[in-house]
Amino acid sequence: MSVQKLRLKHGWSQQQLAEISGLSVRTIQRIEAGQPASTESLKSLAAVFQVDFLTLDPEHAMNTNTNSLCEQQETEAFDFVRRLRRFYMHLFRYIVVTLALLAINLILTPHKMWVFWVMGGWGLGVLLHASRVFRPDWFLGAEWERRQVEKRLGRPL
Repeated sequence: MSVQKLRLKHGWSQQQLAEISGLSVRTIQRIEAGQPASTESLKSLAAVFQVDFLTLDPEHAMNTNTNSLCEQQETEAFDFVRRLRRFYMHLFRYIVVTLALLAINLILTPHKMWVFWVMGGWGLGVLLHASRVFRPDWFLGAEWERRQVEKRLGRPL
């Protein structure tokens, strides 16, 4: 079972889990991102969650082949939410910084609006980030790919 799933079930933030377990927030972040954890870290988390140590050990989970479809869907959902959070943080920084730069531009050099170049360039980056996160399936997605294969075969898959 994933540490992130257990943490969310308990309603704890990463900071709260770090304080309860005696680990650093960075260690919690690395473990949730899928990086290997030390035995001591996993034992500490297992004690906090009151679960068996082996349920948190990813190597043991791979060896027992308990990675069901449900767990795979959960992993994909967690990955998507992580990407979505990074996109929202990127968008928030874009809005705050460009508004601040707009104010500076209007105060210092209102006759020369250089801030639009920054807004346009960074805005393009935000749009590209959004396209990677939301990946519209109608444009070169899985459905398009299936239709192309069926078209080439001349029959449905």
